[in-house]
Amino acid sequence: MIGKRRDFMSTVSIGDHRYELDDSWPNIPEGWTLGNGWAGPNVPVPYNWFAIGITDVAADSNDRIYVCNRDKHPVVVFEAESGDFVTSWGEHEFKEAHGIHVDSEDNVWTTDRQDHVTVKHDKYGKVLLELGNRGWANAAVSPFGTHPNHNFLGGPFCMPAGVSTASTGAAFVADGYGNRQVHRFSAKGELELSWGVSGTGEGEFSLVHNVDIDSQDRVYICDRESDRIQVFDYDGNFLHSWTDFLYPGGVHCDRDNLVYIAEQGPAGRGRDNGFSIYTESGEVVTRVRRPFSEKPPQPHGICTDSKGNIYLAQLPSLKKADLDHKVSKFVKIH
Repeated sequence: MIGKRRDFMSTVSIGDHRYELDDSWPNIPEGWTLGNGWAGPNVPVPYNWFAIGITDVAADSNDRIYVCNRDKHPVVVFEAESGDFVTSWGEHEFKEAHGIHVDSEDNVWTTDRQDHVTVKHDKYGKVLLELGNRGWANAAVSPFGTHPNHNFLGGPFCMPAGVSTASTGAAFVADGYGNRQVHRFSAKGELELSWGVSGTGEGEFSLVHNVDIDSQDRVYICDRESDRIQVFDYDGNFLHSWTDFLYPGGVHCDRDNLVYIAEQGPAGRGRDNGFSIYTESGEVVTRVRRPFSEKPPQPHGICTDSKGNIYLAQLPSLKKADLDHKVSKFVKIH
């Protein structure tokens, strides 16, 4: 079981609403853990900081929450209201689970950062479509920085990080750690469009960490190492850039076109990590800082359910095995 949470701020105000941290959510099966080590075969590194953590969350149309994590059970599903365990899957699929998204038909999309694939599943985990070549990377830049000689376009994928779908059924993949591009695939899995190069200008990326699509098919990209969200239209044309974030690791657009951003940290750069909520026009609704503890974990993914409750996926706060990562639920009070 995950250890008892240190609840330093149980209630937060967000605009006209108040939220309470539900410290009892979710109900993890006895003897299970979430995010305590890679689920992939032949990777026995339970205390490698890069191989632990709860990486992303997503909600389906029935308010079931899909938790993507690095452990023996990479995808774990809970009831949003009660936190009760529903099912798990992916036990023999992932090398390193990273991103998760549930589309309008309740299909579940995932990214595997180390196996270089993006996969569409049904809600039971059956593979419906696989994008990329498993185990093969097409690198455009170094995973941990850029180099002038490596600033060229790379095809899908090299360490893909996130995925989302548009109203057309097209899938957009944030690619990622070893590439600096966004790829659009048709509903059938055909590559239609790619854009992005390494850099800090409009339409350039330092690290393409996650993606979500709003009701108007606008594409929101976490350009994490540049501390910004870049917004594009369906065809990859630049629209806006939102700045003043602290390592935006996750982005989620709700039914009211509010945009939720998980700000990962790291702490010690002058601001605390946490999450922010924006309108679709880029106006700040609120910023929530240090909502958990004196040593906060790093919010890495974010989603909401149909009642407006907020879920955060978190990595450890430090590069050591203190295992303070978790998945947290903020219950909307009013």
